[in-house]
Amino acid sequence: MAGGTSLNIVKLEGVEKHFGAVRALDGVDFSIDQGECVGLVGHNGAGKSTLMNVLAGTLAPGAGRLVINGEEQRDYSPTRAKALGVRCVFQELSLCPNLTVAENARVFHAALTGLNWRKKAGRLILDKLDEIFPGHGVNPGDLIQDLSIGRRQMIEVARAFTATDEPVRLVILDEPTSSLDAHTAGQLLSFVRRVVAEGVSCVLISHLLGEILGNSDRIVVMRDGKAVASGQAKAFDREKLMAAMGGAEERKKKAAAASLAAARRGETPVCVRARPAGQKSEAQVVARQGEIIGLAGLAGHGQTDLLLDIFAAASRKQPGVEVTAPVALVAGDRQSDGVFPQWSILENIGVRSLRNLRDGLLISRRREEKLAEFWRDKIGIRTPDLSNNILSLSGGNQQKALFARALGSDARIILMDDPMRGVDVGTKLEVYDLIREEARAGRTFLWYTTETEELQNCDHVYIFRNGAIVADLARDALSEEKVIESSFEAG
Repeated sequence: MAGGTSLNIVKLEGVEKHFGAVRALDGVDFSIDQGECVGLVGHNGAGKSTLMNVLAGTLAPGAGRLVINGEEQRDYSPTRAKALGVRCVFQELSLCPNLTVAENARVFHAALTGLNWRKKAGRLILDKLDEIFPGHGVNPGDLIQDLSIGRRQMIEVARAFTATDEPVRLVILDEPTSSLDAHTAGQLLSFVRRVVAEGVSCVLISHLLGEILGNSDRIVVMRDGKAVASGQAKAFDREKLMAAMGGAEERKKKAAAASLAAARRGETPVCVRARPAGQKSEAQVVARQGEIIGLAGLAGHGQTDLLLDIFAAASRKQPGVEVTAPVALVAGDRQSDGVFPQWSILENIGVRSLRNLRDGLLISRRREEKLAEFWRDKIGIRTPDLSNNILSLSGGNQQKALFARALGSDARIILMDDPMRGVDVGTKLEVYDLIREEARAGRTFLWYTTETEELQNCDHVYIFRNGAIVADLARDALSEEKVIESSFEAG
């Protein structure tokens, strides 16, 4: 443990939580010491976020004890948690999109008052952004809704570490790097190690097992609402973590990717030709039938813009873009661009297939249920009832529903905008297999990802920088070093 101290600041004992018939937490014991980074891992639906919501005061446990700084908490709430120094950055961001960066800092800190509160709030958040993410490119007057999801994530993280009249003792980081590229993720994790060394405690939830192993002092593994393993990080490796989580054995990624038969490039019809709007040369993205095409590079450098141009070109003429088949999009920012929060799981899956679900002028409930049930079973969406609201699902299972929506449709071209954010390792491997299966059946995938390992699943990779293609790599020429070099040095 960092800091050489054994002062226990948080202790949860026998915590239980039910949502109807679903037992989300089943008698969990969990503790955190001062100056300790605890890595919390488990598949989607294991109970990690539910446990952290209890610790943050946003969920009341059905049973169990919560002790903070040696004092048992009975009327516990988010306000009480914040007063005790507990902060959280959840996977689904909580910034107010119609407010500026400075105004969002003021919402979080009631102590920022007076005529110049906006200036003080702007300086507070800007100083913390400078400390964590040098070169962040954020201004206090920026509207949140105008910023990329990566910059919103940076602001959310920075805000959690700012202090005015209340201390910062424990920060819960739930998938904090899921919207960040490798560079900014590295900045954040370096900062976490610095503040932990200074005595602040952190809970780090991540489905990137390398992040957990490389940055945690102690690791707790959850499965089916229980804490099933705990120990010093040095006692674990990737295989032991996956075994404790109950996941499938990790595939040999390169061997599996080789089976995609990249050599067939040029032998099948072109489905997409697209030139980025900022591209001055003749370079373009070319995707053929049955190919998985990767888009890489630092976040916010034109990959998402190109996917949206391709999506738009399926219904109307778009300069520089040629599309020859129906298109579906799997969004990475599921809360803003993916799920319909007022609808059921059933309706969220079927919305892209309404034409095929019609019975006369009406939607056939029987056909809608049949479609959703098929993809629930095929992709493994964990729910007792497809009629439940989509938000009843864990984040990873919501993402599965978005894949089911796209793959259950008539689309022959699937666009994926960094869709594996916050998805557990086991689920990722299942989805990778599904993508390969669908590609072999003739579907074409264009896949933007911030995770370099995922590019090994692609036949061909285009690397973007400043809105333009700066490298065009066959799978056998791909390496992490090449991706990083191209991302930072054009040409």
